[in-house]
Amino acid sequence: IGNPAKPYFLDVDTGSDLTWLQCDAPCRSCNKVPHPLYRPTANRLVPCANALCTALHSGQGSNNKCPSPKQCDYQIKYTDSASSQGVLINDSFSLPMRSSNIRPGLTFGCGYDQQVGKNGAVQAAIDGMLGLGRGSVSLVSQLKQQGITKNVVGHCLSTNGGGFLFFGDDVVPSSRVTWVPMAQRTSGNYYSPGSGTLYFDRRSLGVKPMEVVFDSGSTYTYFTAQPYQAVVSALKGGLSKSLKQVSDPTLPLCWKGQKAFKSVFDVKNEFKSMFLSFASAKNAAMEIPPENYLIVTKNGNVCLGILDGTAAKLSFNVIGDITMQDQMVIYDNEKSQLGWARGACTRSAKSILSSFP
Repeated sequence: IGNPAKPYFLDVDTGSDLTWLQCDAPCRSCNKVPHPLYRPTANRLVPCANALCTALHSGQGSNNKCPSPKQCDYQIKYTDSASSQGVLINDSFSLPMRSSNIRPGLTFGCGYDQQVGKNGAVQAAIDGMLGLGRGSVSLVSQLKQQGITKNVVGHCLSTNGGGFLFFGDDVVPSSRVTWVPMAQRTSGNYYSPGSGTLYFDRRSLGVKPMEVVFDSGSTYTYFTAQPYQAVVSALKGGLSKSLKQVSDPTLPLCWKGQKAFKSVFDVKNEFKSMFLSFASAKNAAMEIPPENYLIVTKNGNVCLGILDGTAAKLSFNVIGDITMQDQMVIYDNEKSQLGWARGACTRSAKSILSSFP
């Protein structure tokens, strides 16, 4: 970002619209981040009358107002109590496209007051957020408005770490993708395939259809009270005697084996797959194998990476990163559809196309 272009680490978030960077404007409350704070210049300010400022404010309710017409102030609160406050600016983004780099001017937030939960400033692994939601201020929407790419975004997160992110539809596979229509009316304008029925080991768990959203900004998957309890009961009912429930500070529900586990693949055979079946498309089901809902902790225990959403005050169910690993997930705003295809999410472009023919 900027000229000359400087690197920043951003959290890939399909659950929010605004991209923002921690910013020396000067900074009131900033976390300790991997790179030097972005330094804006006054001529980069986006005025209050700008269409993207208006869209951002209308999407967040009327509490966002501009004290000065020369700039667009924003305040964003996330479901985990984190927040960012700042002003909108416009600067060039260096983006690799097909055969060359392009440098479009894009609007994003210069965040000078960040709060992470209740603890104030912390050491952070990222410099800011990459907002890829459905709103017009989203980076992929801006690229579409400028005629640079189609309004399509996708990601592929590897269980081994790493993966890839893409804008536009160049690497979308022509087959093997399960597509479902995007629900138009969702809580907070999230990407949603609508309501899904939950199965465990191909048997219905008997819970009513669940409203589901896909959110790459969430590390874990969250179910509301009824499906969460049903999953926990089904899991416990099917476990072998070799696994014993144990307390682990990492997550609420964990088990230990006869010896410490090194990876999920050591223990996945002890667990069964779940499925989410979506009524909005024929034969549309997402398999959630054990490696997409379990983690192994540094203590060598295996834990459930699906959490009870009632604690986070969620009224819907969130499919987070743990469940999206090793599948390409595609958010196609051109055709209002969501898609997924299972495959290894390694880094090279050649392997992308060979994994997803």
